[in-house]
Amino acid sequence: MDDGVLARVDAIEILRRWMDTGDFPDRMMVGVPPFRRGFVMDLVYTTLRNVRALDYVLEPLVQREPADHAMPALLVGACQLLKMPDVADHAAIHATVEALKHLDGTHASGFVNAVLRNIQRKLDSIRMELARAPLAVRESHPDEQVERWERRFGPERAAAICAWDNEPASVTVVTVPRGPAVAALLESFASAGVKAEPHAGAPDRAVVLPHGSHVEDLPGFKEGAFSIQDPATLEAVLLLDVRPGMRVLDACAAPGGKSVQIGLRLDGRGTLISMDCWRDRMPSLEENLRRFKLGGVARAELGDARRIPLSEIGGQAFDRILLDVPCSNTGVQRRRADARWRFSAERLTQLVDTQSQILENCAAMLAPGGRLVYSTCSLEPEENEQVVEGFLRRHAGFALAEHVGLVPPDRSMDGAFAAAIRRD
Repeated sequence: MDDGVLARVDAIEILRRWMDTGDFPDRMMVGVPPFRRGFVMDLVYTTLRNVRALDYVLEPLVQREPADHAMPALLVGACQLLKMPDVADHAAIHATVEALKHLDGTHASGFVNAVLRNIQRKLDSIRMELARAPLAVRESHPDEQVERWERRFGPERAAAICAWDNEPASVTVVTVPRGPAVAALLESFASAGVKAEPHAGAPDRAVVLPHGSHVEDLPGFKEGAFSIQDPATLEAVLLLDVRPGMRVLDACAAPGGKSVQIGLRLDGRGTLISMDCWRDRMPSLEENLRRFKLGGVARAELGDARRIPLSEIGGQAFDRILLDVPCSNTGVQRRRADARWRFSAERLTQLVDTQSQILENCAAMLAPGGRLVYSTCSLEPEENEQVVEGFLRRHAGFALAEHVGLVPPDRSMDGAFAAAIRRD
């Protein structure tokens, strides 16, 4: 079986598991061989970004719910035909049908083949119909999310955010303290045959790589010459204002991108505790700390920021605390395409409760004169300004120092919010 068929097998199986469990697709990529992981990710995430539009197209063509892997196969096949112009139509149909045969035998393959060929014959008219559909359908977002953004930002800005979410996420690396500057990174990547470009919104600290780049193969990766993250993630670190000799807590640290930036700013002097509550995410956090050789100042610890007492993490107050709290991810739906399908008012309420617990518990660990940064990758005021405002109303000894909010597609960056709080 050729790699093209096997890639569709992987993509269909991941989507079936996602449809059944709602689990995170990125965690399901672990078993996919590296040499085809890039294409599998394209198939999975492009389908997830467009799943509502694809359902809209498939609904009149599928009169009853197909069994087993047939529905995710239809979604993957329709996605290639409608949303992946670099994939030839005949290859999309043939390889998807062959993948389904491998997974389920032949009993549903004829039906899936017929539906996909029907879509192929009507591509132009289907695209015209989609263009006339309501924003939430054509840009494949939940109604509730679109309605919130239209009320807050207006229809045009809401449409721009939705369109941004559906663009393939760029592969971006940022400079690190003591590492090469942007110009040197570009030169180094060019020597390896990779034509990168300065990031449009942060040309002095970030580089955009060509789609499909294997970052791990680039010169300097193993040596910790750069970090893989959107430049929006640096806003919280910059607000934190870390200096050598400080004692710092990164309370929701995994996978460790912000911890790396903090640890390097300590310049070998001070202490960084990088904590996270998810055991399965600790290896990636520990690996990042190792790659950047931060063992002298940083250590990874398993702990729940909602309730862990100061006595369990050294007993000494912190000069700086970063709280990059769990959130709805509405600012990074370009990268976390599945996040939009978990969005609901009920989940938002649950997240705000968790965020408030983390802020209440960890703020008590901040030393007088210290600074705490509360951050999310959410666009929702309930998770951002309202959490901070509520905390400040309850605690007279704390005050807002400054804050920043990014809404895509401004500065070609992901959405982010960060607020610096000082303790008197």
